Amino acid sequence: MYKQHLDYLKDQDSKVFELLEKEKERQMEGIELIASENVVSQGVLEAMGSVATNKYSEGYPHKRYYGGNDVIDEIEDLAIDRAKQLFNAEHVNVQPLSGSPANMAVYFAMLELKDTALGMKLTEGGHLTHGHKVNFSGKLYNFEQYGVDKETERLDYDAIAEQAAKVKPKLILSGYTAYPREIDFKRFRKICDEVNAFCMADVAHIAGLIAGGVHENPVPYFDAVTTTTHKSLRGPRGAMIMCKEEFAEKIDKAVFPGLQGGPHDHINAAKAVAFGEALEPSFKDYAQQIVKNAQALAKTLSDNGLRVVSGGTDNHLILADVTSIGLRGKEAETTLDKVGIYCNKNTVPFDTGSPWDPSGIRLGTPVLTTRGMKEKESEQIGMFISEALKNSKDDAKLEEIKKQTLELCKQFRFYE
Repeated sequence: MYKQHLDYLKDQDSKVFELLEKEKERQMEGIELIASENVVSQGVLEAMGSVATNKYSEGYPHKRYYGGNDVIDEIEDLAIDRAKQLFNAEHVNVQPLSGSPANMAVYFAMLELKDTALGMKLTEGGHLTHGHKVNFSGKLYNFEQYGVDKETERLDYDAIAEQAAKVKPKLILSGYTAYPREIDFKRFRKICDEVNAFCMADVAHIAGLIAGGVHENPVPYFDAVTTTTHKSLRGPRGAMIMCKEEFAEKIDKAVFPGLQGGPHDHINAAKAVAFGEALEPSFKDYAQQIVKNAQALAKTLSDNGLRVVSGGTDNHLILADVTSIGLRGKEAETTLDKVGIYCNKNTVPFDTGSPWDPSGIRLGTPVLTTRGMKEKESEQIGMFISEALKNSKDDAKLEEIKKQTLELCKQFRFYE
């Protein structure tokens, strides 16, 4: 069981202390199904709150602009070495502060402004930084967008290959934020080679599953792969870029001095801790359990009348179309909040609703798996969700489900 060390803060700033205690209780007394969240270990927590936050370290290990960085160099080197081992990477930059600037750095390194790139539509599983028109990626570059097959709701690799041949992108991006199926990265590599495109993946959501051997690892044969270090990888909030050695200098320069100043050394220390944990044999069991839990949850939802996009899941996330039981995504999210189950409203492929009130919800199993829950509890949670959504106007029923949620959570506490 982890301990949130706030003894000094309790006396020094009681208001902030009280708010953090409230958030800790919310996390422990609710079921967190937001696919981009996880619960970090005691070691990661302590590294994030360490004295490394005091240091300023512009530059890279053994080539800094300030003195006094000998120990910080060792910390960053350790994080890099562990990441290389974990993903079989030739080169790693652990300095990106989050996923969006990591993607931006790769684009800045490999593209000229207005160059054509190919990424997935936001409404069908992609991310804002994969070329959406309201994002820097869509404003600075000419992103063409691909989607999923309307019947299967899965990637159609032949169609993507045809589109790539037509638009001749300089970069093709795979890896997604709301796609519940396994990705054929080798096919993407082949498509990139056919059109002579830079081959990039954003594996922010599935990095932990890749590290645990559950999903294919694109790092050894892709030109560049970005990932956040939280989500299924169970590290601190941050990101990294892995690439072929031939692109290392360009990408490093794009991160610093191109986009960022000094790195967050305390976060890099926490990344090193998380990578070390992911190298332990037990992490493979954890990654496998994430997928088992997601599949058990998806089946329970489907058995109870919710339409699960693509018919199921191969990874940690589920997209459920709640219009199949007469709701919209926003109402479903709000209803589940009332019973202590947290998710996010989300578009489904070919959604006729708006992003602010789409047809679906997105659910993920990393947090409940970290807490020690397995298939039995995942099925139980699926029943809670189904019952709550079918009784969204019945406050008494929702209160009853909330009590059941709390009782389940009491069995799987993770902070003192």
